[in-house]
Parts: sequence; structure tokens; C-alpha cells
Amino acid sequence: MRHIAIIGSGPAGYYTAEAAQKQWGEDVCVDVFDILPVPYGLIRFGVAPDHQSIKGVSRRYEKTALNENVRFVGNVAVGRDITVPELQSLYDAVIFATGAPNDRELGLEGENLANIFGSAAFVGWYNGHPKFADLDPDLSAREAVVIGMGNVALDVARILSKTEAEFEGADIVTHALESLRESRIEKITILGRRGPHQIMMTPKELGELAALERASPRVDIQDLPDQEEDALLEPGLRKSVAHLRSFAAIPEDIHAEKPIEIEFDMFASPVRFVGDGKVQAVEVERTKVESGRAVGTGEFYQVPAGLVVSCIGYRSSPIPDVPFDERAGRFANDAGRILPGMYCVGWARRGPSGTIGTNRPDGYDVVEKIVEDLESGVLGRKGKSGRAGFDALAEERKLDVVTFRDWKKIEEAEEQAAREGAPREKFVDIEAMIRASR
Repeated sequence: MRHIAIIGSGPAGYYTAEAAQKQWGEDVCVDVFDILPVPYGLIRFGVAPDHQSIKGVSRRYEKTALNENVRFVGNVAVGRDITVPELQSLYDAVIFATGAPNDRELGLEGENLANIFGSAAFVGWYNGHPKFADLDPDLSAREAVVIGMGNVALDVARILSKTEAEFEGADIVTHALESLRESRIEKITILGRRGPHQIMMTPKELGELAALERASPRVDIQDLPDQEEDALLEPGLRKSVAHLRSFAAIPEDIHAEKPIEIEFDMFASPVRFVGDGKVQAVEVERTKVESGRAVGTGEFYQVPAGLVVSCIGYRSSPIPDVPFDERAGRFANDAGRILPGMYCVGWARRGPSGTIGTNRPDGYDVVEKIVEDLESGVLGRKGKSGRAGFDALAEERKLDVVTFRDWKKIEEAEEQAAREGAPREKFVDIEAMIRASR
């Protein structure tokens, strides 16, 4: 019997558990650890609440989780409740699938002014992450700025723009919905350092902006390159740029009919935040693209902003006894190998890149590496105590472990508490989750 510990119960974690199960069948025990009492990581707390079809992938993970040789070990913090060396003494392989839950900082003057948030915090706020439930952003200003040219920036702009009726079927938490109901935002500026041909936004997400009830997207036609140049783009990006061209063609009378404007300000690099205690504007330098890079032109201007959300990427959380690459913001690894018996997958391995499905090949690849290391003798031939050893340690330390069966009770309670038209009302407090699980 082989014993595998996976740290993190998001997509990367469950794809890896699935791969281990397919590799060893009944001859493996997989324990999937999570610091929270609830599974699914990015699916629960990162995917936009109005994208329920994407969240549906959790049904695949549940199928894996319900197998007897895969166990969810929630409410256990690795590095606090149990150390990495202890896990290594219990399990044949320890795999880090912790994702990248922390915001990457811009490192600009004024970044600590009030009402400036990173997207991990802001998205966590409207998605009900316990760490960010008390964020309480002030939405009373007329202008907001979203920094970044990826799908997360689009998610934030869309959530800030929607009417309450447009959240029908979404699992946005009530405290966020109530704040958005009182929002006075009339203009959202999406800042991007480069131009239309360098955006990371996908066609589906861009297309959603054109269907918003009270918001209209605006693109300056001067920012668009000659249309003939679009032919050189890969198909997905070409479709995205086509959306930008359609936004540039929206007549002014259509813009005037909608109370919220979403403006794409491209070739614009933020250089500092302006305000007295609270952000009031973003100072920006106009850029040009040379060899794919944004280069400053020396032209500066200010964009009014009473709220700023920075969507420029994420970093993994360091864990004691695990080598960490500070510059890259992920675990130091060689194609998924960290140290003998220690591996990483997903964003913890690659950094924040790719889609949810990109994590699947990562999981299967690292299981192949474990097989190689077992066959070569790197991991040793003798099996370890695994699950039984952890259970004895958990009992000794009185750890309040939440199992997948407990999670199903939490899920049932959330579904029963849902407001009309919503699939669930998430608990945003860990103690409340645990009470529901019991």
C-alpha cells in the first residue's frame, strides 16, 4: 500500500488524487489536506459567482473524493497543526497543490492607501472566503479603477457593474450583494500596460460585457491596430480583439442609455496612487509596445479612482521546510520535484497560469514522477504508516478534522440557507462551517 499526502483540495489537488487512484487503484491511500473545512479551493473562492457552469467541475472532484481510498482532511494547517517533516515520515510522497492564494504587489507609491485591494482579497470578499469576509470595500465613489488585462479584471468589472437581477442563479454572498446594491460607481476604468494584441482576456468573458443591462464597454478606436494585423493572431486572441473592435463601434447614444461605463484604457501603466489616507486617483504613464514590452513615453496623467482593484497576478504561500522561489512566488522545483519525496503541482508548481483544466496534466505528470522515484529507489521500498499514523497524531493533538462527509453536511446547510434564486449561501466563518458539519 502506498500513502500519498496532497496539500490543497482545489483543482490541482483533486486531479492529482484522481491520477494516483488510476495509477495504483486499491493499492493507494490518498489524504487531501486543506487549511479550510471546505474543499475545492479556486472553484469555490476564485471562480466568479455568476459562472456556475465552471464551478460544475467540482462534481468530477466529488466523484474522486467519494472513493474509499481518497480522504478529505479539512481544517488542518500544514506547518501549524502538522509539520512537513512529520508528513514526510508518514507518507511515501507529499505533494503541494496549494495554489497561489496571495496577491502580487505592484510595489508603487501609495499602494497602502485605503480602498486599494488586490484581486485575491476582493474576489475572496464577494466569493465568501473567510479570510476576506470582513474586507468591506467602500463603493460610494463614482469612479473605480481595475488594473490588469486578464479575465480576473473582467470578472471584477462585471461584478461591479451588474444589477441585482443579473445575479439570479449566482452564489455571490449576501454581504457583497448588499454592498453592490448601494454602489454609486458610474465609471470603471480597466488599465492595461500594453495594447489589444497583448491582452490575456478570453472571448467568452469579453463578450459578457456587451450583454450587461446597465453598463456599456468603451474602447478608443485609436488604441486599435490596423485590422489586417489581427490575421497574425492565434484564433482565441483574434476573437477577443474582435470584441474590442465591436466595443469601439458602439454608438454614443447607446453609451448614454446606460448609467455605468467600462472604459478600456490601454497603453497605460500605473506609476503611483494619489490620495490623503484614501485613494483618490491613479497616476499613469502612457506607454508604447516595443518587442512585446511596454515602454514608458514620459507622458503622465491621472485617472480618478475612489476604489482600486489590482488584478496583476498571485503568489503561493511559503511553508516551513519547503524550498521557495521568492522571485517567482512559487515553490522551488524541477518540473514538479522539490526534494526527494516532495512534489508540487498546479500554480504551486508553475505560478498562476493556464486554466482550471491545465492542472490535470500536472497531476498525472507528478504521479508518473512518483512512480519513477519509487522504481529507482529514491523513495525507498518500504511503505509508511500514512493514514493510520496521521489519525493517531491528530487524536493526540486533538485536531478538529473535517471529513468529506462533514463537508456534505456543510454543503446541505448552505443550500438550505440560500436566498431565492441562488444555489447556496456560503458560510463565511470557519466556526460556523464546523458547527454545520457536526
